[in-house]
Amino acid sequence: MRILRLKTDLRTLITLLAVASIVITLANSLYASWRVQRDVLIGNTLEANRVYATKLASTTELFFQLAQSQLAYSARTLSEGIDNDATLQAEVDRLREQTNSFNSVVIVDANGWVKAISPESLMLKGMHLNSGAARQALSQRKPLISEPTISAASNLMVFVSWPIWSKTGSYLGYVGGSIYLKKKSILNELLGEQFYRDGSSLFVIDAGNRVLYHQDPQMIGQKMLPPVSDEQRAREVNGYQRVAGSNGEPMLAGYASVPAAGWTIVALKPVAATLTPLNSLLLQVLKHSVPFALLTLIIALLLARLIAMPLWQLARKASKMDTSGVSGEINSIRSWYYEASQIKRAMLAGISVMQDKIGRLKSEVQTDPMTGLLNRRGLNAVLDYFLATAQPFAVLALDIDFFKRVNDTWGHDVGDEVIKAIAAQLQQGARQSDVVCRNGGEEFLMILPAADRATSLAIAERVRMRISERSLEPVGHVTISIGVASWSAGGGTMEQAFKQADDALYQAKNAGRNRVTLAGGCSELPADSHSLTH
Repeated sequence: MRILRLKTDLRTLITLLAVASIVITLANSLYASWRVQRDVLIGNTLEANRVYATKLASTTELFFQLAQSQLAYSARTLSEGIDNDATLQAEVDRLREQTNSFNSVVIVDANGWVKAISPESLMLKGMHLNSGAARQALSQRKPLISEPTISAASNLMVFVSWPIWSKTGSYLGYVGGSIYLKKKSILNELLGEQFYRDGSSLFVIDAGNRVLYHQDPQMIGQKMLPPVSDEQRAREVNGYQRVAGSNGEPMLAGYASVPAAGWTIVALKPVAATLTPLNSLLLQVLKHSVPFALLTLIIALLLARLIAMPLWQLARKASKMDTSGVSGEINSIRSWYYEASQIKRAMLAGISVMQDKIGRLKSEVQTDPMTGLLNRRGLNAVLDYFLATAQPFAVLALDIDFFKRVNDTWGHDVGDEVIKAIAAQLQQGARQSDVVCRNGGEEFLMILPAADRATSLAIAERVRMRISERSLEPVGHVTISIGVASWSAGGGTMEQAFKQADDALYQAKNAGRNRVTLAGGCSELPADSHSLTH
């Protein structure tokens, strides 16, 4: 009876151990997935806000350049004199009505007297302007974009001016245009036609932290504590960081500067709104993990029965020692080596089954399902081996040129086919020892073991040529840009090598795409004429 109890306890312990292992493994997987997805969501949102603010800053900068070019043209037109009232009035009307750049346009002589203004309803003609922007334009006599100021018509505005010089070099005055901050203007249309969702917000401040644009009109003209310090804005033209909102709520901020005006555009999104999709992602992970966990549990229960069975048989025979013929039966299981061998083979069979299933799961986790290439997790396993063996290698960072245009023009299904075709070309162009990986989206990585500079550049150019010369229906010719770097033991970290390859890739992009660039800009191979860009 004691042996029978041992059998029951053993099966119970094995079952509890299996259940505990599965629960702990599943919980650890969910937690790891939650942490990874959380970091990815926050990182992507920070970068998206930075890119969004940079795009708006670039658009605003371009607007000011165009506005100043309009004023410069008028200043040249008026260089012969500003005494003809009809000509001056026609010019200010043209400036205001031809484009919607300015709310009002004014021509002021060298003494600060208004010679012409549009619209005339402001009734400032013949008056002497004494605002800070007017005095600054007269005193500095150069193209200016003023700080926010109150106009003679009591409007909070930004004033853009251009000096008027006669052909003999005499200062005649200036022509300027106002952009209202609290009324309808081109600036409000430029920044206001954005889509604010999930608590996202956008505002603009000048160098003195005065609000120039805000979703809340009451904030315009007020000074505020900026989410990004003045030192950081001076140090970086654009960037991102985690900040606290006005109510203490954690926010993700991206910012960019407008050099012409000294403004800073800030895009914000609450951390809570960013992490909203995380719950659904975890449910998806759980949904895909539970079936494998149940299958593993069933296998564990079968193994527990298999392990306990020999001990149960031995206990059963031992309880019948007083019966006839029991010695022969016991003799048949008496060899403990034999029984140990049977248990060992059973365990090995179970381990083999589990390892086979884990191996298949690991292969699926490390492989990109669309292209069949390694994903970044699979690449990390290769890199760990290279690091352990001090194997030097070259890294190629590849990116499909203008891939967004492919998706926008022919749709994502065609885009997926292009990615598959590029992946196939990369595999065909690689050596047998090379490792090809899809890094995400239209980005790929190639690892070339023991490849020196000349070999890595030759392989990169061969891959680039194979892809650029092949026509893909219905897209036509597609090109790629490639950045090349190398790693060797003692020569820096692998992260630095990949960063160098990324930097070289961006250099290739900026240099016109469809080319190979070596880290450090030491080698750059020009593109052919069959690119999608042409």
